Amino acid sequence: MEDDVQAGSLVDAAEARREAARPNVEGLIDWGHALYEEGRYDEAAKAFEFVLGVEDGNWRALIGRNRAIRRSVPRWHWEMLHDELRSELYDKAIRHIVSPQHLVLDVGAGSGLLSMMAARAGARQVVACEAQHPVAEVARRVISKAGHDDVITVVPKMSTRMRVPGDLPRRADVLVTETVDCALLGEGILPTITHAREHLLTDDAIILPCGGRVFAQLVESPSLYRKNHVGQLYGFDLTEFNQLSSIEYFDSRLRHHEHRMLSEPIEVFRFDFYRDTAEPRRAEFVVPPSVAGTCHAVVFWFELDLVPGLSLANSPSTPNTHWKQAIQCLPVPIHVQPDEPLLLDARHDGVNIHFTAVASGVRTLTDGAAE
Repeated sequence: MEDDVQAGSLVDAAEARREAARPNVEGLIDWGHALYEEGRYDEAAKAFEFVLGVEDGNWRALIGRNRAIRRSVPRWHWEMLHDELRSELYDKAIRHIVSPQHLVLDVGAGSGLLSMMAARAGARQVVACEAQHPVAEVARRVISKAGHDDVITVVPKMSTRMRVPGDLPRRADVLVTETVDCALLGEGILPTITHAREHLLTDDAIILPCGGRVFAQLVESPSLYRKNHVGQLYGFDLTEFNQLSSIEYFDSRLRHHEHRMLSEPIEVFRFDFYRDTAEPRRAEFVVPPSVAGTCHAVVFWFELDLVPGLSLANSPSTPNTHWKQAIQCLPVPIHVQPDEPLLLDARHDGVNIHFTAVASGVRTLTDGAAE
């Protein structure tokens, strides 16, 4: 009997030690939420993942991790992956340029799709660079499941922090990237490629995409203007709230808004990714309105040259692309006439494009609201 009591005491003591050593799950969850509130989403996700490793299925940790990931992984990834035209054209271009002797560098690899296309096209070595750690981890699993992990290596860092040798065994023969937004430059394709040309690529490396163009058009659309401006509403003057309006572009599908084009499209910038840098540029254009109306915004889009003779675009007339159009509302709408050309100033700082529209004698609306 005494032996049984002693054995029970030893079991209780061992259980007590295990409980004492067990992580404080609730405290870790609270810590994850605190990291989330501070905007440290990657760290928050890791805290919740640690909890799930201790207590699989913990609902608070599952929800916390998902919220943190949603903050750091944009929703457009899914829409992009379903963009069949984009994927087919990239696949065709990759098949055209990649050969077995090539070392391919994929910058902004995301799910690893373009890297796997390169491997399928015959590349014997591919390095996939993806800065978002949760995305990079998933890309590793996707690539492994596809059976390409013997060819593709995932590097979870910004390409501008990669080194040769180390992250790359040698300079790459081919660069593949799709670091573009609706206005072409917003994800940093110019500084990304400029750095890669200097530090990560051979002198005769193939760059995909090889170039691109940006087109702009004047548009009349009170609906679009209301996405960024407010005036008299409900018996109150709310125009002071326009101090918080964006002076830069936002993305929207033009076809979802009632609109009228007031000019023909013009090419405002042209880029050669083999030569151009992120150096700021500025250009001015005299734009003759094709019809009379009220200009509320400039709509702009890109044509991206993957390889010579093969391009894709997100123009308003290309409805199936996952990219929307870039919209920059004017601070104050401008009345335009065909005999009163509008001076359009276009500039970029290497990442963002901005327009200013001015014209002598042009009548402007001054109440801060769209017509």
